[in-house]
Amino acid sequence: MPLRIDEDGLKQGVLGLVLALVEIIRDALKHQALRRVEGGSLSPQEMERLGRALEDLDAAIEEIQQELGLNEAVRSLREGLDELVDDALERIINPERWQGAAEARN
Repeated sequence: MPLRIDEDGLKQGVLGLVLALVEIIRDALKHQALRRVEGGSLSPQEMERLGRALEDLDAAIEEIQQELGLNEAVRSLREGLDELVDDALERIINPERWQGAAEARN
């Protein structure tokens, strides 16, 4: 039996994943920028340039999502990825709780 791949669905999935990862990187950049602003290590001109660059990035991501019809796919992927990251961080921060839950299941 031949393997049938929905090329459009595959393309949409890959593009959605790429955009979700770009959003995650953007969020990390925003977090780092905020830390630098709060730490006082940026001049007013640098803060202005950084703010504009982040706004431009937001606009570009939104435009791509709109053009490709990927808003829902990216949102869904982000939710799933956010849950995975939250679980991983919880396991790192509270290993005793996770160990207790695993023992209770066995």
